[in-house]
Amino acid sequence: MSELRREVSELESKSATAARLFDIRRIIGGLFVVYGIIVTIAGISPSDADMKKAEDININLWTGLAMLALGLFFLGWLWLRPTPPTEAPEDE
Repeated sequence: MSELRREVSELESKSATAARLFDIRRIIGGLFVVYGIIVTIAGISPSDADMKKAEDININLWTGLAMLALGLFFLGWLWLRPTPPTEAPEDE
């Protein structure tokens, strides 16, 4: 019986590790940061045609910076409020 409990506790710890690894805040934050960097780089030196289409607003730059801010918000949220570890069930 004690071996079964040990196996269950090992599986629970692996499950908690996987839950922290695949936390949706990490995935969303990481994707927004990566795409934000790409769009910001595209907006650093816009062409005249792009600026004319957007009525002289550098949309790529502003959108990229907003995406970076949102991604960093999600990653900061994850860092400040990590997923709590799961509690082992108490013996009855």
